[in-house]
Amino acid sequence: MSTWRGEAGVLREIKQPFSIEEVELLPLDPTRVVVKTHASPFCSTDVKNWKGQLYKIPPTVLGHASIGEVVEVGSAVSGLRVGQRVVVPGTPECGACYYCSIGEPWQCGELFDLGGIYPDVARGDDGALISCAGCVGGYAEYMSISGNQVFPVESELPSDVLSMLGCGISTGVGSVFNVARVQPGESVAIVGAGHLGLWMLQAARIAGAGTVVVVEPHEGRRELAGALGADVLVDPGTGAGESEALAGALAAVREATGGRGADVVLEAAGPAVSQSFAVQASRRGGRTVLTGFEIGGATLPLPQVETALQSRRILSSQNGQVHMKSDLQRYTGLLERGLLDPAPILTRRYPLAELDLARDNSAALTDVCGVIVFDH
Repeated sequence: MSTWRGEAGVLREIKQPFSIEEVELLPLDPTRVVVKTHASPFCSTDVKNWKGQLYKIPPTVLGHASIGEVVEVGSAVSGLRVGQRVVVPGTPECGACYYCSIGEPWQCGELFDLGGIYPDVARGDDGALISCAGCVGGYAEYMSISGNQVFPVESELPSDVLSMLGCGISTGVGSVFNVARVQPGESVAIVGAGHLGLWMLQAARIAGAGTVVVVEPHEGRRELAGALGADVLVDPGTGAGESEALAGALAAVREATGGRGADVVLEAAGPAVSQSFAVQASRRGGRTVLTGFEIGGATLPLPQVETALQSRRILSSQNGQVHMKSDLQRYTGLLERGLLDPAPILTRRYPLAELDLARDNSAALTDVCGVIVFDH
């Protein structure tokens, strides 16, 4: 059994700069593998984690999706070998828990039954045990990962692109294909044009959607949505007069969809007001897919008549409800054939030493998606 030491971006204190320090992985459990990290996207979720809004407990390593190379395999792990290139997504697939047994691995108990208490995987030079938030801990040179959360990928595409398969692509594309199941000709409205919304937009086009409306207050992101094929761009406005601005945005969505509202509304914004708007932007009997969240413990106000009496369906999309063992290579193929374009979404690459800058640029919406890359 080898000893693995490398740098990690450790969240030592909430709202304090990441500590870039050398850590040593704990002895490998037989059910786990060691992955040498190639790239990990900086998701906006980790801005919330850094602020303490999602109850992560320091010291911990953030980063809940990654790609890398297997360098050690636990004795109880089968189907993986040293040297394989693997995607580490935000959700495991243990195959044995209740949810996996009924075909819903995106709710796998190996992650969600932990109650937010994640396994310790490393020790700092001060002796402190360090956990891997979300069971990944991708902002580190080496990761200790359950063998159930590591999926081989066959592709010549660069790792910075493929790293987005584990979160942004799986959630965005899966929301269209697996959850909403968009049909050719259906109208689609997308609320939010960040990295999830822009993957949703591209997937909706692949699915043959009819009119696609994108609702986004950030001018630069609206422009990206237009370049990626949105038919109608709506600025919902911000600040004073928010209710009036949202009413105007709702009217614009309905005007673009025959006065009814969209057949499918995909929410990729986060705030509760955006999710309530998304439900109202759907037609009677339409489908709304919710992917975002604002803060731990937030509640969602919904209009009662529209929700209870007008046959609207509200669907949840954890990790796009993907089956990684089958969907991963399909989505990789879409990237390889140019049907999914990562260029407008992958804004910037950062070394681990610039983890704080990646966080700040994510929070300021300067980046659509920054990626932490490791030079081994």
